Order: sequence, then C-alpha cells, then structure tokens
Amino acid sequence: MMSARAVWKGVIGFGGERVPVKLYTAVSDRNVHFRLLDRRRHRPVHQAMIEPQSGKTVSRDDRHKAVVDKQDRILFDDEELDELTPAPSRDIEVMHFLPQGMIDNQWYQRPYFLGPDGDQDTFDAFAAALADSGREGLVHWVMRHKAYVGALRDHDGHPVLITLRHLDEVVDADALEPPGGGKLNDSEVKMATDLVEMYAADFEPETYQDEYRQRLEALVETKRSGKRVKVKHRRRQEPTDDIASSLKASLARERKRA
Repeated sequence: MMSARAVWKGVIGFGGERVPVKLYTAVSDRNVHFRLLDRRRHRPVHQAMIEPQSGKTVSRDDRHKAVVDKQDRILFDDEELDELTPAPSRDIEVMHFLPQGMIDNQWYQRPYFLGPDGDQDTFDAFAAALADSGREGLVHWVMRHKAYVGALRDHDGHPVLITLRHLDEVVDADALEPPGGGKLNDSEVKMATDLVEMYAADFEPETYQDEYRQRLEALVETKRSGKRVKVKHRRRQEPTDDIASSLKASLARERKRA
C-alpha cells in the first residue's frame, strides 16, 4: 500500500482527536480499454456533439445543461449548479461507531486503504483502537466536490474507508416478486442440498480470475505478433424445465469429478 500513490488526503475527527490520513485505492481497473479508429486509415476518431436537425457540431461554449422530460426542458447555468456543490474540506467526520456487521454488504460501494499523513504514532494508535473495538465508524466527508457517507473499519490491521450507497440507491428485497413455480418435493430438496454440500469449500481468491480479460490480453498479444486468429463458435446449452433430471445429472457429474 505504501508504495502506491495517495489519491486524497484528509483528517479523521471524532471528539477532540485528529488523525491525518492519506487515501489509497483498494481496487484497480484492469480492464482492456479500446480506442475507436477509422476503418481505412486506422487513425483515432473522437466523439462530437451534433445538433440532429442541422447536423452541425455544437461547441463546448454553446452547450447548455438541462433536465428534459416529456413536459418541459429546465435549463441550468453552471453558476446555479456550482452553488449546490458542497464546500471543499479535508475533514472526515465520525458520526457514530456501529457494531461490526450492522451495515449490510448491499450498502458498500468503493474501498480505500488508509495510511498516515505524517503523524505515524497517532495513526497507529487509531488503527489499533479501531481493530480492538470490533466496531466500524459511520463517517461523512467531501472529496473532489462530492459529499460521501462511508464506513470506517479494520481489515487485517489496516484501516479501510468504504464509500456507502445512499438510501434511494439500494433496492429493498421486498420490491422483488416472490419466487414462483411449483412446490418442490422432498427428493428434489434432498438432491439440491446434497449438491450444495458437494460444492462446500473455503474462499480462495487466487483461484478466481477474470478469464475473459485474460483471453482478451492473450488475443492482443497474438495479434501483436502477427499470428492469425481462428474464431470458434461455442454451443449454448439448452435450458431444461425438468428440475429432478437436471439435479440428478449435476450430482452425477460432481460425484464423477470427486
């Protein structure tokens, strides 16, 4: 973590305590990013804002932000929107310390590792207290003109700050339609339970890779070396409505594999 570059600096505050910290991203974008090229000349192309009726390009100075629906168009000046932006601050305010696990995983969004910003002793004391407490802090802060609510928690001795989704972004399970279909008989439930037990294992993250990205990176290297690429068409497995037969086939495969 400490060899990584900090993405932001702030100060955790609760009571009379002040803990200067740096934020380091705890996840990284490893996707292959494509550029669009002209098919004949292989030159990069760029997107432009086009007014559909005239077909003319609209410059940045001539663009206007608006909320548009079937009824009307509400236009906004940049000054009006800037007025709504929260005031810049470096304060990470602790509002509460909650029991560990009180925040459902559905609320978590993006994690950041925390490191000291100069005051190592104060940071170490805070990290130890957070780990020993068995609690996670509910915090509020402003970063890059946007207000965040987050969870401050311990992760194997490292303080982690995780941004949280807001209430209207989290879908309540009660909004979903209840499961339909016919009632399962005892033998089907038993086979499903046996199948679950056969798949029981510990979580080993190193065994789960982004296979699509790996194949894409291999394809990039193959084409870079000038080799020809053969495209194989994969067969799609047809779904079945026969639950009992499907469970029996799955159990048979797993027992054979075991």
